[in-house]
Amino acid sequence: MAITQRVGGQALEIPAKVDLYLRGMINDLGACFFEELGLHYIGPVDGHSMEELVHIMKVVKAIPGQGTVLIHVVTQKGKVYAPAEAAPDKMHGVVKFEPHSGKQFKSKSSTLSYTQYFAEPERDDKIVAIHAAMGRGTGLNLFQKRFPDRCFDVGIAEQHAVTFAAGLATVGLKPFCAIYSSFLQRAYDQVVHDVDLQKLPVRFAIGQGWPCWCRRSDPLRCLRHYFHGVFA
Repeated sequence: MAITQRVGGQALEIPAKVDLYLRGMINDLGACFFEELGLHYIGPVDGHSMEELVHIMKVVKAIPGQGTVLIHVVTQKGKVYAPAEAAPDKMHGVVKFEPHSGKQFKSKSSTLSYTQYFAEPERDDKIVAIHAAMGRGTGLNLFQKRFPDRCFDVGIAEQHAVTFAAGLATVGLKPFCAIYSSFLQRAYDQVVHDVDLQKLPVRFAIGQGWPCWCRRSDPLRCLRHYFHGVFA
């Protein structure tokens, strides 16, 4: 039974837009999914409208006996800061930068970084690269520009990245799976069962990540058929 049906007159006075949110009619698919789990779904809601957020939360709080409520809030990374809106991945973790333009002041080196070398696989067309929504951080954005048919961004799904790499290895390709150390722990089970036990030649390039992720170790060292991880 919908919230509006259970509270009667009080809910009928809520503006029509909020009533649509409460009943999940704006996004039937999302509402059905969460309501099947026993949750009352509200949304999607504009996460950049403080007035709307406060109003909806007050309304939900005032309705008695609604049970568990899930408010689906949609936001845009870097909203209202033009450089971050234009390149959200570049502005995710930054060094010193000029606030007006967003230009970052990075130290220059006379040699290429490992991340830059990682994007230079001309010698073997069987080399393919996989990352989990971290193209710029792993250097694979450069690889993808040069070899778009050999680079795969699987989104924030490290488990899939590893099993996908294993599958590619079974058909003779040479997959390089680039995942930050902090996030590779999510796919540990897949590394063990789909790569290590199968003795498949999947290469892992393990990035150390930013300090806030607090992990600078190789989580795969204990595996039987694993030799070493490469830290980007």
